[in-house]
Amino acid sequence: MADGLPVLSQPADRPEPVDWRRWRDRLLASPRFHRWAAALPGLRWMTRRQSRRLFDLVAGFTYSQILLSCVRLGLFEHLREGARSIADLQALTGLGERSLDILLRAGVSLDLLEWRSAQGAGPERRVGLGMLGAVVAGSPAIVALIEHHQAVYDDLKDPVDLLRHPEQSTRLRRYWAYAEDGYSVAEAEGYRGGQARGLAADRVADYSELMAASQPLVAEQVLASFDFSRYRCLLDLGGGQGAFIEQVARQHPSLSLMLFDLPAVADRARARFAADAIGQRVTCHGGSFFDDEMPQGADLVSLVRVLYDHPDERALSILKAARQALGPRGGDLILAEPMSGTPGAEAMGDAYFGFYLLAMGKGRARSAEELCALVLAAGFDRAEPVKTRVPLQTGLIHARVAATREIG
Repeated sequence: MADGLPVLSQPADRPEPVDWRRWRDRLLASPRFHRWAAALPGLRWMTRRQSRRLFDLVAGFTYSQILLSCVRLGLFEHLREGARSIADLQALTGLGERSLDILLRAGVSLDLLEWRSAQGAGPERRVGLGMLGAVVAGSPAIVALIEHHQAVYDDLKDPVDLLRHPEQSTRLRRYWAYAEDGYSVAEAEGYRGGQARGLAADRVADYSELMAASQPLVAEQVLASFDFSRYRCLLDLGGGQGAFIEQVARQHPSLSLMLFDLPAVADRARARFAADAIGQRVTCHGGSFFDDEMPQGADLVSLVRVLYDHPDERALSILKAARQALGPRGGDLILAEPMSGTPGAEAMGDAYFGFYLLAMGKGRARSAEELCALVLAAGFDRAEPVKTRVPLQTGLIHARVAATREIG
């Protein structure tokens, strides 16, 4: 035994602090407690609520497949203009009577659909959109994400195997082509642009379309939370096909616009803008965050859903590229993406995106504090979170670097 080392254990005469959570855990694990709580009116609500939450976790996959079935069979689209009879829906979906009945009852139970006439009216009984179904029917972005999740379900069919072998090939890696071709964690040291910079147009098409379809959900929150009117020129780094810039442009007609993404993606954005009135206001640049000089002249840089699918060292490189783009005149940065630990949206950042990015093979959702620390490490003077109306859709960071500051 070594002499002179500090004693780390508590003195024998000092009792250990009581950990009430251990007591709670033993209590909640007791079937006897559950029977007792369920019999008492004052505790019955808690028992029912906890049972419902646990059952929803178990049944969540089934619920998601009901939603996917409604989308793929076009139920929400068929019902957008009003309720239809069961006979009409049977003809439109091609489902047998029993299968359609199962789907409709399931949809009603999840508030995707609702009955619009008395029960027992047979094939003439009418069905309409439920409150959640109406939201889906009015949002192409949500429909696109629901369709996309078939790949997620396939990759998570054996979650323990994925946790044990995160390096394995997955559908999400193949879908997000830069994730498969760009780099792996093991190759990150010394990696530059790699194959991602030279991805062919057909490799970027699917994921670029999904990003363009889903971007309005994020853009709406950013535009409602941040004032773009103070700026002269916006550079959207990793801007995809330009869906975010397009929405900013419509609300701020005096703002000059630039977009930077991989060459094949920037070409798609250029073609999109060519058919739009805002095309003359947008300059598209193709290149790599890690290899190429950034376009100059912007006083505001945006990174929208870019950093979270990169590891820390790559995220820091991207933020340094954003700092470089602002040049000696300085300017502002807005960073919008899902964030870990967001109050009211914890499951989105830590559960959903944790496993989604595991299957994708790269990146992680970070807390606002972690993102601000990375932003400061990249050479910005200050960084702070900005509240958004719907944190579930995106979190937002605003950073600034002063003019004349030397770029590292």
